[in-house]
Amino acid sequence: MTSGDRGSHRIHVAPDGTSSPVDDGASTLRRTRNDPDLASNLDADTPSAVVDELPTTETPHPVEPAPTAKRASFIPASTGPSERANGWRALLARWGLVVKPSPTQVEHDERIRLASRHWAGCRTIAVVNGKGGVGKTLTTAMLSAVFGRFGGGNVLAWDNNDTRGTLGWRTETGLYDTTIRDLLPATSNLLSPDAGVSDITRFVHHQSADRYDVLRSNPELLAADQRLTSTEFEQLMRVAARYYRLVVFDSGNDESADRWLSMVDHSTQLVVPTLTAPESAESAALLLEALGARDERSHDLARNAVVVVTQAEPARPAELRDIVLGFEGRVRDIVVIPFDPVLKRGPLRFDDLRTPTREAWIRAAAATAAGL
Repeated sequence: MTSGDRGSHRIHVAPDGTSSPVDDGASTLRRTRNDPDLASNLDADTPSAVVDELPTTETPHPVEPAPTAKRASFIPASTGPSERANGWRALLARWGLVVKPSPTQVEHDERIRLASRHWAGCRTIAVVNGKGGVGKTLTTAMLSAVFGRFGGGNVLAWDNNDTRGTLGWRTETGLYDTTIRDLLPATSNLLSPDAGVSDITRFVHHQSADRYDVLRSNPELLAADQRLTSTEFEQLMRVAARYYRLVVFDSGNDESADRWLSMVDHSTQLVVPTLTAPESAESAALLLEALGARDERSHDLARNAVVVVTQAEPARPAELRDIVLGFEGRVRDIVVIPFDPVLKRGPLRFDDLRTPTREAWIRAAAATAAGL
């Protein structure tokens, strides 16, 4: 049998090599599909069904393959750490009794997930309030500790202060007695292609338990001796962005300083700390209003800010309520930190805090991370 553009044909080949066509009736029927003259010679008794079933020699139209559903992978997707039972739930789990987490535990796990998130590119948080003694340094240290502990390090707490920055006084001292003034002349080397990731260690102070680094100012110098221009700040910021995934600025009180304004312009998120005192709360509110009127970007930062209200005394519920209500609707979130004597003086270490205080700082970090 042979086939071509005129259909299929049967040929008989004799032993002597001669050939002749063989017409079994089907060949004729096949040819009639494309030859009207042959069609007119068909026997009238030929069943129409036979003709309809015969193959056609017309060029078939391409048939689009039917869409197939994407095959489900045998490997389950992993979106984060699995839930870990704590306390009595962990004890029951050892006996094979699984108890679903409470709503409180679910919220805690979600906050940890937010605080441990990594982003593409460096993110920056500015802790700002124009008044001194309102909790900027402790807020910087505690946020850095939460992000460093649960996010795996690579967090820098930067004391961006011209006048007696105290972040270095309340955190661990590293191997080298260096400050931001030592880092500034080394920025070119740290930004060179040959620089190694550990080269930054000479200029920062690592916090062993809380897993973040501190870039100190020098509280022994007058402000006139350690002011930074906007160009110098830009160079330092390039170094920070190269070596860290997250920078938390402990700001000074001079809102007109070049380094303060440059910090705001480079910030992804504002955190505004205040104590449960009218003066510190008023200072925070005035700062937010001033930033709201500065330019469009500063306005967005102010509206998206997180206010952290730290209780300076064991119990002042009325004062606390008034301050919280005063910021509602003006910022994105408000977090209250309960009174904890550890925060008032001495080293700032996350493990030293009471359990409710630790949970409150995790809540503050999660609220901050939501804006990054």
